[in-house]
Amino acid sequence: MQEKYIDETKQGEAFAIAEKDGNSKKLFLESYGCQMNFSDSEIVASILNEQGYNTTLKVEEADLILLNTCSIREKAEQTVRMRLAQFKNLKKERPNMTVGVLGCMAERLKTKFLEEEQLVDLVVGPDAYRDLPNLLKETEDGRDAINVILSKEETYADINPVRLGGNGVTAFVTITRGCDNMCTFCVVPFTRGRERSRDPHSIIEECKGLWDNGYKEITLLGQNVDSYLWYGGGPKKDFAKASEMQKLTAVNFAQLLDMVAVAVPQMRIRFSTSNPHEMTEEVFKMIAKHDNICNYVHLPVQSGSDRILQLMNRQHTRQEYLDLIKRGKEIVPDISFSQDMIIGFCSETEEDHQLTMSLMREVEYDYGYMFSYSERPGTPAHKKMEDDIPADVKQRRLAEVIALQGELSRKRMEGYVGRVHEVLIEGISKKNKNQWKGRNSQNAVCVFDMQEGQKMGDIVNVFVFNNTQGTLLGEIVKSN
Repeated sequence: MQEKYIDETKQGEAFAIAEKDGNSKKLFLESYGCQMNFSDSEIVASILNEQGYNTTLKVEEADLILLNTCSIREKAEQTVRMRLAQFKNLKKERPNMTVGVLGCMAERLKTKFLEEEQLVDLVVGPDAYRDLPNLLKETEDGRDAINVILSKEETYADINPVRLGGNGVTAFVTITRGCDNMCTFCVVPFTRGRERSRDPHSIIEECKGLWDNGYKEITLLGQNVDSYLWYGGGPKKDFAKASEMQKLTAVNFAQLLDMVAVAVPQMRIRFSTSNPHEMTEEVFKMIAKHDNICNYVHLPVQSGSDRILQLMNRQHTRQEYLDLIKRGKEIVPDISFSQDMIIGFCSETEEDHQLTMSLMREVEYDYGYMFSYSERPGTPAHKKMEDDIPADVKQRRLAEVIALQGELSRKRMEGYVGRVHEVLIEGISKKNKNQWKGRNSQNAVCVFDMQEGQKMGDIVNVFVFNNTQGTLLGEIVKSN
């Protein structure tokens, strides 16, 4: 699986950092869902590191257990509840241990979580992590603690995230928080609040710091990076009220990309996630302008049917999306695209489904993230539309979409064969301990035999001689 999501359908990922001298308490921190949650966990670890907590990978020795949760699909929430159930015996053995739920699931369920999960002592929404020290004092006094207040200002810009786990080569840099798009299927506007952007200077300083610490690639992160707009702070929706000077000096996403690319010229730069109705030609032009911005865009479409797109409130049509893809390929000829697709949305017909399939064939995505529609309580779709597509129909259509994407992925991978690619060594291949793995500019995973003198973080030239559906097989080209 490519690296847009930490798969929310599997057990979460726990991370640990080097111990800080003098810290005596242990934090077990597990993340579920998207990259934003992973990035938020790094902020949480940084805040608690200053409060005397070192992270641990051993849940049985933890004084504090925190699960950073996802609400994007029902299965993600079920996974978290099952994980909490595993802690019940541990809580009986260690009654002084604190268990907390962070993130989107905490924001959605609020006090209901404390009532439903008797195990949970602490419920904290995505904008309230600064309040963790105070909330933990409340739990120490024997009280349940909750803060799910959403902010119009919070970006955690001044907090230097503690890098959890990872490979020491790639890192996430959050540039926006929240979302204003109000897609009818999505809980994010309700769990993460209004869209606001982070001070570009703090972003650049973080990127420089990562480079100084040996990182070789960053992913600029946001629910919708293309809507980035810094004019001095505050929600994007209030930009119309800004002063003339603020408007004249505002920084949009294309300009931010330019600034970051210049500030760390040897750092590889990626970004996620883009939204079709916000993305502009200027972003593609920045990719073309700077060699260190990767030739890859994750551009969710969700459906190929205009009728379904309208029901989803996606704010773009099929043709507008295809025109954007076409323009991107004209400006950046070697660009790759990936997709998000929701199958079986309310009232989806067989014709709608076939329109999705035809759009996929026209775009020829490198890969995608495809899911059957999962109704989320509180969303406009849940309130106003009927989830009327039978489960067996959803699964059949999903299987067809997945199979088609498999064909397209193999075709796209074949297009990389017979060429030399710059690949950043990110780790050791899971299937062969004598091979490196990494990605090319288009985000395609490549494996190749190790050679003496190489290390993680090196960028090497790799000749690709073969491929599977999702992986390039190569060999290092020795420099003269």
